[in-house]
Amino acid sequence: MTTSLLKAIQDYSIPFEKNDDLATILESIGDANIVLLGEASHGTSEFYSVRAELSKRLIEEKGFSIIAVEGDWPPSRQVNKYIKGYEDGKMTTKEALKAFNRWPTWMWANDEVARLVNWLKTHNEQLETSQKVGFYGIDLYSLFESIEKVVTYLTDADPTGEDYKLAKNVADCFEGFNHSTEHYAMATAHFPESCTAQVEALFSAIQANEKLYPIEFEQRLNLKLNALVVKNAEAYYRTSFKSDAKSWNVRDEHMVEAINEIRKFHGENAKVIVWEHNTHIGDARATTMKDHGMVNVGQLIREQNPKEYVYAIGFGTHRGTVIAGEQWAAPFEVMNVPSAKKDSWEYALHEAGAFNKMLIFNEENRESFARWFGHRAIGVVYHPEHEAQGNYVPSIISERYDAFIFIDETKALTPLQFE
Repeated sequence: MTTSLLKAIQDYSIPFEKNDDLATILESIGDANIVLLGEASHGTSEFYSVRAELSKRLIEEKGFSIIAVEGDWPPSRQVNKYIKGYEDGKMTTKEALKAFNRWPTWMWANDEVARLVNWLKTHNEQLETSQKVGFYGIDLYSLFESIEKVVTYLTDADPTGEDYKLAKNVADCFEGFNHSTEHYAMATAHFPESCTAQVEALFSAIQANEKLYPIEFEQRLNLKLNALVVKNAEAYYRTSFKSDAKSWNVRDEHMVEAINEIRKFHGENAKVIVWEHNTHIGDARATTMKDHGMVNVGQLIREQNPKEYVYAIGFGTHRGTVIAGEQWAAPFEVMNVPSAKKDSWEYALHEAGAFNKMLIFNEENRESFARWFGHRAIGVVYHPEHEAQGNYVPSIISERYDAFIFIDETKALTPLQFE
């Protein structure tokens, strides 16, 4: 670790001791209307709580009205209906978050998110319907649930009956794969048979006929986004066994498409906050992901919008604890996060001073950090003992993000417990 780097961190970092210190980042965000908030893991309390504080201030001080998260559309729709008062008034926050019942449930069904949802509901109660803040899932794993939602809605709502027929064709096609995304992925990897034509026909029809459906309670948006999930999830699972890079790109391109559809529904001036992992919101062009032909949300959003419209904030930690599983669908557990790998970005931040800090990258200091570092990334499946071999993404941090928030020691978030 070079002395010049440590000095640059010391010279340009801002101590982060209390939430009021976030005002510096709020000022730096300026007039951006898309703010990307990252996380180095899906199971760290401080990443969620700091993003929540930033989101509240963006909503109150800068007029943001959309929170888009790395979660599925249907369960997020339940939360959105709850905080906007579309649901039975007897429902509780915990009951709304119970909709996140697909592993890893803890990503959104946790105490930290529950506190934000409580705040959003109270905040919205003071506003007219058109001004209420929304909560939307932009991921694509809900293939079968989204098919069911489309068919159920169109059963009564389709004025011509044609869209319903197309939706039934999609449902019937996937029925042959036992409602299993894994079976579909395996089958289409080895045989030409697929449901591609059916899902594309359905989405095209709904897109062409969207004005036939009511906007009240966001029914039109809900129908279109579920159909979009079906179309893009089919492509994701169809490519998942053939190419990691291609399926990754399908997923991130879907998330950008979903963000754009949500903004379109609410008006081009609608301001959106995006909550996703660093690997999605930090520009892929500043990482070795680009060498593998991979793009991500941060890159695509920057490419599609003027520079001053987009602001990306990365998050990281030196050590602590985290919620994760040993393998996909395994029970979650609290795991230790070891001290950051030597010569990594997180190691440098710790060596420059073992305290919480923020860095804002600008024309004055960007070159001081324009070098490659390993940058820690923890997923929902985690093996701390092997972290040094596979959990660091080579990155140029000052090009990947506009700012970075470092919490020296973090703790695991608290999953909600359901009976």
